[in-house]
Amino acid sequence: LAMGAPLRAKEGERAVEQKPFTIGMIAFDMMTNLDFVGPFDILSRVRGARTIVLGKSLDPITTDSKYRLLPEMRLADAPELDMIFLPGGPGTTGMIEDAEMLAFLRERGPRAKWITSVCTGALVLGAAGLLEGYKAATHWSAMHILPVLGATPVDERVVMDRNRVTGGGVTAGIDFALTLIAHIWGEDQAKLIQLGNEYNPQPPFDAGHPKR
Repeated sequence: LAMGAPLRAKEGERAVEQKPFTIGMIAFDMMTNLDFVGPFDILSRVRGARTIVLGKSLDPITTDSKYRLLPEMRLADAPELDMIFLPGGPGTTGMIEDAEMLAFLRERGPRAKWITSVCTGALVLGAAGLLEGYKAATHWSAMHILPVLGATPVDERVVMDRNRVTGGGVTAGIDFALTLIAHIWGEDQAKLIQLGNEYNPQPPFDAGHPKR
């Protein structure tokens, strides 16, 4: 059954609309642009899903590359979320100590089906206590911080441990989003989205990780 298709009740022929799968994508100043827009672009194409850009306020957010975007909704006004997503970037330094952000994650995390991040967004999840006892990935430069936050670092592009899904640095966000889509909605939808985006990487240099 395709996501978002109407469901019919067994008693009678009354159609019942399926509630959309709601993804809260948290944005903040000085986040890394590609950490956010890569997963957002991929996840926004899922049939039956709704992506909401959440911010502490409705003021414009400026990313680390000076790109500006407008949150759709404040954290305080967010509906129930099936998935919580956090990007990374220089701005995570402030978010790790931000009382409002941490309170939101601690309150909403246990109620969400999926708790996710890309890059150093994992450090904010860890600061909220949401990665304790879980395997996780983050940017290669911050892997050593994960154990301090109770997580087990795994040097992979995407790490899935129960309902925690974390991606490595920046470009890993595309792999992260496609992996999640395949797991939740099926490989066919993930492959179609990958095809439509022509995600067929052929990097000009083998220099994307210190191991290289």
